[in-house]
Amino acid sequence: MTQIRLLETDYHPAAWNMALDEAMLHIAAENKNWTPSLRLYQWKPSAVSIGYFQSLEEEVDLNACKQHSVEVVRRITGGGAVFHDAELTYSFITKEYPAGIHDSYNLICGATLDGLKTIGIEGQFVPINDLLVNSKKFSGNAQTRKRGVLLQHGTILLDVDVDKMFSLLKVPDEKLRGKMIATVKERVTALHKPFDEVAGAIKQGFATRFNAQLEQSEITQDELARCESLITKYLSPEWNGRI
Repeated sequence: MTQIRLLETDYHPAAWNMALDEAMLHIAAENKNWTPSLRLYQWKPSAVSIGYFQSLEEEVDLNACKQHSVEVVRRITGGGAVFHDAELTYSFITKEYPAGIHDSYNLICGATLDGLKTIGIEGQFVPINDLLVNSKKFSGNAQTRKRGVLLQHGTILLDVDVDKMFSLLKVPDEKLRGKMIATVKERVTALHKPFDEVAGAIKQGFATRFNAQLEQSEITQDELARCESLITKYLSPEWNGRI
């Protein structure tokens, strides 16, 4: 891997963000000369995303999300429910990756850790897909593999409002809500760094880990067209509530 395509797409709604990542995955599968691609982005409005295998009804308080103008979307990657607010989100799409799940997470998450070291943050990879600093989680990651292509999503918390997050998510036992919130506050943290500083570090980390040059790029017309065709999927109750 000598080159990584870099897309910085700023703020977009949840359906658009997920549609573009899926569009890029399909185009990668069809293109023998696909260049591994790193996309950095944010969410506006704030959103909750759930993993591919999760139940929307069991995980998300849809009424609370509506009251707070928070969008809800199902990802094509696995993992748990995530509240996307003050964070940096990345997607990495590649056809060159280790076969082992652990090895691929270790490699790609390692790029994030390499970058954060340059701004004084010494993080740790904890299998299978978490990143910790000072024993507290600041990043969760999730993958899917389709047609010889790997897509990895990752979130890096720049700030965190645990109380608001729990107001949007359901818990198995309401009697334990207070205890769960207290536990998460003890185990989760944020970097409290500006987006641009963390983005710069992530870019440097991917270049270092993969010994690659990052080439700034724009969304192609094909990617945009496919993204727009997929948005209705990510807005549909059939997709988001399918399990």
